[in-house]
Amino acid sequence: MTATAGSRPTAAYSATLEVELAHQPGTLGRLCTAIGDVGGNIQSLDGFTITQGALRQHIVVDAASEQHIIQICEAVNGLEGITVIAALDRTFELHDRGKLETVSRISLRNADDLSMAYTPGVARVCRAIVDDPERVHDLTIKGNTVAIVTDGTAVLGLGDIGPAAAMPVMEGKALLFKEFAGVDAFPICLDVTKPEEIVETVIRLAPTFGGINLEDIAAPGAFEVEEALRAALDIPVFHDDQHGTAVVALAALENSARIVGKELANLQCVILGAGAAGVATAKILLGAGIGNVIACDRKGTIHPGRADLNHAKEWLAANTNTERVAGTVADAMAGADVFLGLSGPGLVTRDDVATMAERPIVFAMANPDPEILPDDITDIAGVVATGRSDYPNQINNVLAFPGIFRGAFDAGATDITENMKIAAADAIAAAVSSDDLCPELVIPTAFDRSVVPAVAKAVAKAARTDQVTRR
Repeated sequence: MTATAGSRPTAAYSATLEVELAHQPGTLGRLCTAIGDVGGNIQSLDGFTITQGALRQHIVVDAASEQHIIQICEAVNGLEGITVIAALDRTFELHDRGKLETVSRISLRNADDLSMAYTPGVARVCRAIVDDPERVHDLTIKGNTVAIVTDGTAVLGLGDIGPAAAMPVMEGKALLFKEFAGVDAFPICLDVTKPEEIVETVIRLAPTFGGINLEDIAAPGAFEVEEALRAALDIPVFHDDQHGTAVVALAALENSARIVGKELANLQCVILGAGAAGVATAKILLGAGIGNVIACDRKGTIHPGRADLNHAKEWLAANTNTERVAGTVADAMAGADVFLGLSGPGLVTRDDVATMAERPIVFAMANPDPEILPDDITDIAGVVATGRSDYPNQINNVLAFPGIFRGAFDAGATDITENMKIAAADAIAAAVSSDDLCPELVIPTAFDRSVVPAVAKAVAKAARTDQVTRR
């Protein structure tokens, strides 16, 4: 199979094959065998039609890469009496003309409806907001609408691909907001070159939105943007790549510690990756009372003795690695209880994990290819998690950001505090019952519908406790 080593067939690379088969016994069986022999996974066989002694069949097949789809088609075409008529990429079909549309919440049935929804009745609502500006949250879409803002400089594992190419990801984010939390969200992809341009643009757009979700903005600019917007705006600002990842990682770590029989306060954690997610994860772990955190980048451990640190890494140097360990990430991992990877593929070896404490917790969260594949360490690790959906324990931000914004809106929050994030993590962890908790299930699945309401309730309560609500 030509797929990447260690990869598995997934719906992300699925195709609908339209094939023509000779109308003879055994032909369909040979087709299915050929697909399986080259590593394809048949998801479904649709109904067939008969045309002049031949059958037309639609087959949905999961592959491991685009090249793998081609390989599957070649294998099928090589069979006597079978021809691939067309192969449609299902992911591209799903994105055709975008994933979002605007839908009206009210009906315009007659002139009376028009008079209330628009002129002249709408003027009364405008004047009410002039008299009491806070009413904009109740009388417009603002109270339930998030701007998903990016400059396209750090999109998934693709890097700096620009604002236009980032649109499909932002549309997907908006889809998740609506599907899981009933929050209306809209992609705002900005053609800018400096962090201050993002800040200026968002401040000018802010009257329309009740919250700002920053997404896929490269560090260190991401830190500057979030800090400036939180200071300038009276609505929640949340950089999901930082805080969403951190919240879900903490939730998974809370449950993993229970499985391996260790207390959070006694854990020694190594974080590989000092970008936006790595810094935020370090902060939330310290806030939750984790014993010791050592942050690393590709040059090794971060400590005050290094002269090559940016502002964010200087914070890590001052607040983590209390024993001032110097060396490589492998040096830091020796004897550690937890490894959290937020960096890139293949940067950790089985030998590195073998030097960790007994029953180590390994979260290899680089996406799409983790720092180390779970299959390589399942016999020595107590718990393994990744950012992928084709392995157990996916550290998926969708468990966090919909409920966090839902709770912030429900409480009328003006900010998202560290306590609100920790409350969200606790709620996510609690969604896995004691009966279900096991090394293969330390975090709920993305489709566990109990998660968002629980997170929203916990976040709203924490917002009121922290007194960051407008009502």
